Order: sequence, then structure tokens, then C-alpha cells
Amino acid sequence: MDIVIKLSQFLLSLSLLIILHELGHFIPAKLFKTRVEKFYLFFDVKYSLLKKKIGETEYGIGWLPLGGYVKISGMIDESMDKEQMALPPQPWEFRSKPAWQRLIIMLGGVTVNFILAFIIYIGMAFAYGETYVANADIKDGLSIENPVMIKAGFKTGDKVLAIDGKKVANFDSQLNMDLVMSKQVLIERNGVEQTINMPNDLVDQLSKHEKSPLVSIRMPFVIGNIAPESPNKELQPKDLVISLNGQKVKYYDEVKAILESNKGKTIPAVVLRNQKETPVNAIVTKEGKLGVNVGTLGMDSLEKLGYYKVSTKEFGFFESIPVGIEKGKDQLVGYGKQLKMIFNPETKAYKQVGGFAAIYNIFPSSWSWEVFWSITALLSIMLGVMNLLPIPALDGGHVMFLLYEIISGRKPSDKFLENAQMVGFVLLISLLLFANGNDIYKAIVGK
Repeated sequence: MDIVIKLSQFLLSLSLLIILHELGHFIPAKLFKTRVEKFYLFFDVKYSLLKKKIGETEYGIGWLPLGGYVKISGMIDESMDKEQMALPPQPWEFRSKPAWQRLIIMLGGVTVNFILAFIIYIGMAFAYGETYVANADIKDGLSIENPVMIKAGFKTGDKVLAIDGKKVANFDSQLNMDLVMSKQVLIERNGVEQTINMPNDLVDQLSKHEKSPLVSIRMPFVIGNIAPESPNKELQPKDLVISLNGQKVKYYDEVKAILESNKGKTIPAVVLRNQKETPVNAIVTKEGKLGVNVGTLGMDSLEKLGYYKVSTKEFGFFESIPVGIEKGKDQLVGYGKQLKMIFNPETKAYKQVGGFAAIYNIFPSSWSWEVFWSITALLSIMLGVMNLLPIPALDGGHVMFLLYEIISGRKPSDKFLENAQMVGFVLLISLLLFANGNDIYKAIVGK
């Protein structure tokens, strides 16, 4: 069932983005009276799953889910229709239109991608608001368990004050991504501020370890499931451990040291059970364990227990517009930084480029519209930016040649455009093989 939910979200998001992107080309083409021969979701190599011709356009669904396309008459594209291009230009063809109209048609897809992302972020701000923990309310710092972060110089209890000179106001889902992209982090440790320089190959280092957040809020020690072979029969699920061996325990990370120094012993403990302090005996194994799984608490429960103050800011319709635009801008800038890291060999971030499997794995195994729209908005930005790359066969390649034509007044020859299209197509296939090859490699080695 988990696979079905993940796959449903993946296909719905991908289909929505492809259809709207191609619609961005289709609408201006129609406005400028340019014939559109095909409008397809996915590629119809040799045959299509569904198709229906309405007017001059054939609408359909292909069997190969690697994208989608609109076939515009008189345009050198991935179809490489040389026979049509050998005939005299017709008034309804793309090549017969003024350069500025062709430019608008080619920019239509990415324009829709960016607009869609901003609309989604505005809608999310209006529908869900903004939930966060103010950085000032994290009195005891953050939990740092990631070995790469520890190697970089971070410790549990550190407070993150600023990232690349930008003050951190809140702890939210964006903080970990900001840290991944950062160069310098200002922290406070035991009341003293210090700067940590992040390693250039941070992304590569992270890939060599089990996936875990770079930083997280410190959590209390809550008893989850108790293993049948556990010696601790006095403990119960949902017990909140507040004392071990006479030492007060507020966070789970404080428990490890106490258990480590009491291996093979029975020590007194106090747990909060049904809102009452209850003394119990805790038996520590020779490995320094209690034989229990660690449970979790929601933010509401943590707030009731006095750990954190959770703030939710709601926005009216007009208030959500600047909030959504700001969110979209931040994600766009962030993705630009990611691309910069990928193209910088020193970061080794290119090793983490993923294909369709990587995108599929972003989606959760339980359905959440908030998460779905958040991922879809980010993918829309990614699709827009990738299509703007000046690679022939991508929208950005067409735009590059059109700008050359507008500036120079000379149109590249059809033969040149055909050759450029072939080069671009080979580059795209190579990138596709590399990205999906990375997915296969990670699946095999487990990282």
C-alpha cells in the first residue's frame, strides 16, 4: 500500500507539471495562430496509450513516462521532422512567425512552471499558515547526531545563530537545507559565539552515511515499544524518563552517557506516567541499553510539557501573497545554489544527482496534501530552471538561438539547428543515463 501511495503522488505530480509546462507552449502558439500538431503527456514512441484528434491537434498519452511534448509545425525539435522542414514555409508554421513571437512560445513552458510554484506557495501560506519554533525559544540548543556535522565541529547543545551571514529566526523544515548549502555557520556554544566553516564536499560526505537530519530539536526520552526479551518489565510505553540514577534527565541525548557508565547495573529511575512521577528500577544491559525502542512526541505534546513554544502564524488571502512569493524566491535561489554546487567538481555534489527514482523517493508513504503540494512546487521550480539551461533540445537552447537572431538580425540555418538539436539530444540522454545510473548505483550499494 505504501508503494501505491508513493507512486500515485509521484505520477500525479509529474503529470500535472508536464501538462501545465506544455500548456505554456500550447497557449501562446495558438494565440499567434501557429499550428500545434500534437499535445502529449509522456512520449508516444512507436505507439500511444490513448489519443484523440480535436481540430488540427492530436491529444494523447504516451507509454514512455520521461516527460511530454507539443509538436509545433515548422519547428526543429526532438521529432527531427526533416521532410516538413524541406517544404516551403507556411503562414501557420513556427518558422514563419516573427522572432519575438517564437521567443514567447518557447518561454511559455518555464514561465508556467515558475508561476505555478509561486501560486502553490501562496496557496499553502493561506491554507496551512506557518508553523515553527522561534530560535530564541530553543534554550538548550539543538541535537547534533549526524557524524558529518560532528566532524565539521558541531556539538549537541549548539545554537545556530546565522547561516552565511543571514540570521536564523526560526527552526523549521528549511533549516537543514540551508545548512547543506552553507559555507559559514555562526553558532553559540556555552554562551560564546564562534564560526564554523562548512566543508566543500559536505554533500558527498553526507551521502556516505545513513540519511539523518543535520540538526534537529532535542527530544525527551520517551519509551516506545518494549522488546519481549527486555529485562525492564517495570517500564511502560509512553513513559517519559525524567531521572536516571539520581541524575535529572531532560533530553534523550543525556541518557546515553548515564547508561554507558552503568553497564550491567540496576539503577533507580523516575518516569512521568499519566502525568504523575513514578519511581521504577531500570536494568541496564552489558551493552548499555534498556531493551526498549525510543518513542516520539508530537510538537503539541512537547509544548504542553514545556519543552518548546510552537508558533503558528495564519495569513489572510492578501497576506499570503507576499509570504508565498518570498518562499518561492527562497526556493528558486536555493535551487540555483544547488546547481552551482553540482557543477563545481570540488563539492562532489554531482555524485548525488538523481533521476526518476530519486524524485519518487522524495514523496512520503502516507498521503499528505501539504507535503504533496510542497514537493510539487519545488519540482516545478526545478523543471523551470533545468529547461532554461542553454542546451539545444531544451527550451533554453531554443531561447539562446532566438536571442542571437533578435540581437544579430541573422537567423541560424536549419542545418545548423538540426545539428545542434542532435548534439543537445545526445547531451540530454547522457545526463538522463547519468542521473538514473546514480539511482541504480545507490540502490545496489545502499547509499
